[in-house]
Amino acid sequence: MRTVWIIARREFARYFTTPAAYLAAFLFLLILGIIFYANVAASAVKANLMGGYAPGVEIIVNPMVSLLVFIIPAITMRLLAEEQRMGTIELLLTSPVRDVELILGKWLGSFLFMSVLILITLVYPITLNQLVDPGIDWGTVLTGYLGLLLMAAAFTALGTAISALFSNQIAAFVATLALFLVLWLIGFPAQSMNASPIWQYLDFSQHFYNTLAQGILDLRDIVYYLSITALGIFAGTMIVETRRWR
Repeated sequence: MRTVWIIARREFARYFTTPAAYLAAFLFLLILGIIFYANVAASAVKANLMGGYAPGVEIIVNPMVSLLVFIIPAITMRLLAEEQRMGTIELLLTSPVRDVELILGKWLGSFLFMSVLILITLVYPITLNQLVDPGIDWGTVLTGYLGLLLMAAAFTALGTAISALFSNQIAAFVATLALFLVLWLIGFPAQSMNASPIWQYLDFSQHFYNTLAQGILDLRDIVYYLSITALGIFAGTMIVETRRWR
């Protein structure tokens, strides 16, 4: 674990020296801030017209989920693609670092960075709690943010694996975003065509909006996101191992 932590700490620190990471973080927080302000302003108008209307935590959590789909590919695209482009991957593969340690370290560094971004946004529920009376449901906030962290863990694991396939960061970004959109939308055709429930089970959004975003803690959703995380780490390890034996 010491090797994993060294790699993770190095990757985490590199995000604070990478313009692309700063830009992604800035856009994430800026867009979420604009959405939050717009929803609060609209809620104030509705309260004046209808009376008794108070916005809930969904005005924060729901938009954040959609933003993760687009932000995380930008965060993970360079993890291994940059190493391959610069040729430093060969040094890593010949060093006394196991493939799984390399992938775990890369994943952990990106996940920690995304966790920091997500936790910074707690300022919005805190602000909202001061604006509405008698306050917001903090149980829903806790389950919602747990879902966001689990989703970030799964997304960053998949992004790490896809980054190992490419030496071009843009190609890694596009491939990762395409996969996320498929996983995000796969349940809609299944619902309309009465297809196998397996397609709905694979839908990322089904495991968030129907339970965690509503304040419902379902063990099946936690197992789902942890399974996707483990699958991404396993796939990344296999990709790196395959490259080692070329």
